[in-house]
Amino acid sequence: MPRKSPLVIGHRGAPGYRPEHSRSSYELALAMGVDAVEPDVIATKDGVLVVRHENEISGTTDVAAHPEFADRKTTKRVDGHALTGWFTEDFTWAELSTLRGRERLPDVRASSASFDGGQGILRLRDVLDLVREGSVEHGREIGVVLEVKHATYFASIGLALAPLIAEELRAAGWADGELPLVIESFESTVLGELRALGIAASYVYLIEAKGRPYDLLVAEGKRALTYQETVTPQGLDALVGRVDGISVDKKMLLDRGNTIVADAHARGLQVFTWTCRPENAFLAAEFRRPGGREAFGDYEAEWGVIAGQSVDGVFVDHPDLGVAFFRG
Repeated sequence: MPRKSPLVIGHRGAPGYRPEHSRSSYELALAMGVDAVEPDVIATKDGVLVVRHENEISGTTDVAAHPEFADRKTTKRVDGHALTGWFTEDFTWAELSTLRGRERLPDVRASSASFDGGQGILRLRDVLDLVREGSVEHGREIGVVLEVKHATYFASIGLALAPLIAEELRAAGWADGELPLVIESFESTVLGELRALGIAASYVYLIEAKGRPYDLLVAEGKRALTYQETVTPQGLDALVGRVDGISVDKKMLLDRGNTIVADAHARGLQVFTWTCRPENAFLAAEFRRPGGREAFGDYEAEWGVIAGQSVDGVFVDHPDLGVAFFRG
């Protein structure tokens, strides 16, 4: 059944105020009242699960300033796209732990960038423990929405993520349903793998506004359903029994006349959406206001369109604003 008010999920913590995936970002999100936080999960060379937006880390760490790692810079194809930089899978955890985080969007979030260099990279286990401790400290149940990144790519280089994640969740006490856990990915294959490994969670299929999921593209080529086709009534029918919900790019819900939420709910599927941000840089054109990319636009009007569709969860970068609006 749809919730009366959606889950408010701290997207990588509270990245509107602190560099994403940093300890202070997560701690601030917990203090601001989120229902859950969302770590993105990737792997190191030695199979340690770390939380970063991408496996290419030049934009979120100071790796380029470390001369001892200069020779690790390379170009790879990840999910069919060429990327140049430094990649987590070329570092051991011991090496990555020497790096410090930085703001990924300093032109939009200068205040957050003022915290650059102050904090190291977190492992998944660090976040799981932090949330468990935060639930006790703040006196309420707080969940984790774990996003599995680039599973097909990592499997292709010998770092299958599903067994690593299952092992970590069991070791941390997050695998048996005692604590609120959602697992999400843009690739449905890894969701099926984790379900088959017996991890008790809600499984949510992430949906881009365009394109095809990379796992299906590799397996089926151009016969694979596009993301747009996946949210048609026929596409949603095929998800029933395989996942518990979908999480769609907010652009799809801002398309007037869409029936995605109603169609999914009619099939017993939850609907989350990403990402609700107040800055002009991220708002649909009609909701932008003067002041430049970093200024807040009429975000409440945009978020109102989303809330009016009775979504079950929203990802936010500014947890205080998200809690105030969606629970107000």
